[in-house]
Order: sequence, then structure tokens, then C-alpha cells
Amino acid sequence: MPDTSTKIYSDYSNAPSVLKEFLYYSQTIKGLSPRTVEGYFIDLQLFFRYMIQRRYNCIENETLDSVDISTIDLEFVSKISKSDILEFLYFVTSVRSNSPASRARKLSSLRGYFKYLTNKTNQLDSNPTDDIEMPAMKKRLPKYLTLEQAIELLNNTQSSFSERDYCIILLFLNCGMRLSELAGINIKDINKDVLRIIGKGNKERFVYLNDACLAAVNDYLAVRNTIVSPASEPALFISKKTKKRMSTRRIEQIVEECLQRSGLSQMGFSAHKLRHTAATLLYRSGNADMLALKEILGHEHVSTTEIYTHISDDAIKKAAKSSPLATFKKPKK
Repeated sequence: MPDTSTKIYSDYSNAPSVLKEFLYYSQTIKGLSPRTVEGYFIDLQLFFRYMIQRRYNCIENETLDSVDISTIDLEFVSKISKSDILEFLYFVTSVRSNSPASRARKLSSLRGYFKYLTNKTNQLDSNPTDDIEMPAMKKRLPKYLTLEQAIELLNNTQSSFSERDYCIILLFLNCGMRLSELAGINIKDINKDVLRIIGKGNKERFVYLNDACLAAVNDYLAVRNTIVSPASEPALFISKKTKKRMSTRRIEQIVEECLQRSGLSQMGFSAHKLRHTAATLLYRSGNADMLALKEILGHEHVSTTEIYTHISDDAIKKAAKSSPLATFKKPKK
């Protein structure tokens, strides 16, 4: 998938070999995105910095981020115990005020790392993360636009390149794709009414474009192809100024501008919330079951998709009013 952002990720050249090989394996063999591998690196780097200070009994939060981990080797890693990991999780909770979600991500990074060293490469005999449960997290309902708000957003895509901006918003709201997925679309990925999407881990999926999306894409391409030919720039969405693929940040800015024109800014909406909106509207239409929605969104497990079965406030209000005692009146004395 093409680079859709200006973010420069680490080359991990300064990482110790025992960590670097895991990071390279994750990106080149497992096909994880550079952003995901960067997250692994950040989490594991902090853990090793903590472990170096822990070995010397001098945990100092103020200096932790400057600790050099280049001396870490397999012998050092082999001495890490379950209690070390639990102490680390307690440290990021009590000292660094990490949320349950942040702690879960760090534990997930550690699990992946030690699983690689034990199950994949047999460099270690035991995995210290075994039997450590994930932190309990409260499930948050996804924030989304109502149908009326989505229509208002589509009615406010006026700009110097309105055909493009309208098409971007419409695809977000209809196809439920991720920001990076939309930025990575090439013109050749569209075949009649089928759109090929490259998602997380370079996994390929296909979504069908409805009539509104097809019309928006065709109107946009009629203008886009006069700016630069598909042979020169294969990206579907381009910058009028640079004539190159749009970055994810520029697409975020366009969404923010459209939200502001619609009177929907400062309400917690974003490009990612448009994905939530598409999923919610599809489910509530009654025409998309959980399995179909899972495939459209590119979720690995249907349990991830089930969050979109949340009940709307209107439904809760209607249920409350339907109580057989809803009209009961206190009898007069």
C-alpha cells in the first residue's frame, strides 16, 4: 500500500538486535503496517528502559525516556519474569497514569514480542506474559453522526475542489473505510461498481459502490483527469496543487472544514467518526447483518463489529414510553 502520510517511521537501526529482528519480522513477514510496528517499538523501548532501571533499583520517571537500551541482549531478556511485567504495568498505571486501553496496548506488544521469542524462534523456553489477563476496559459506544447530520455534511462540501471533497465524504459515509484506506485508493482499484481496498496488515477486501458513490466518483474523475493523467499519478484522490496523492492529514483537514461549514465542529466528530457513522447507518437500515458488516468494515472478528448494535437514544426513549405504567396517574384522595 502506498505511503499516504508524511509521517516518517523509525528504521530501528538504534534498537538492540534482540528487538530489531522482531520489529522487522512483524513488518516484512507478518505484513503489519509501519504505524503498528512503530507502536510496538515505542512500547517495548519503554519497557526495556524500565527494566534497566529496575535491575539497578533506581526507577526514575524523569530520566526514564533517555535510558539507552542498546546493550539489551537475549541473556537480559531471558531473565525477565512475570513479576517484572506486572510491576511495569503497575508503574505505567500509578506513575504515568496510563488508561486501561494504553496498558492493554503495552501488554499486547509484550505478548507479541515474547510469543515471537518462544513459539516462533524458540530463543526462550517460557513466555512471562502467559496467564496475565488484559486490563478490564469499559466499552464505549462509538460516536457517530445522525442521518440528518450526515445529510447536512454532504450538503456542505463546497470548496475550490468540491467534486473531490464531496466524493471523499460520500465514500466515508457509505463504505465505512478507514482514513488510510481511503487515501491509499488507486483509480485501478475501481472496477465498475466494485472497489478494492487494502486494509490493516495489507489485507484485501472488496466493497460495492452504490449509485450515489458511482455518480460521485465519475463526476470527480471527469475533473481529476484534466489535472493529471492516471498514468502519471495512479492515486484516486489527489492534491490540486501538487498533483500527487493526498496525505491522510490533508484528508482530515478537508473533513474538518466540511464539519465546520455544517455547524458540526467542536462536537467530537472526525474522519474516523464517519466510519462509525457508515457502520451505524448500515446496521440500522436493517439491510446489513453482522457478518456482512464485518466484511464491509474489514474487521477480523465479528465481536469487534458487534459494538454497532448499540441502541439509539430515540429507541431507549420509545421503550420507556411504552411501559404499561407510562400513563399511570396518582389516584385522588
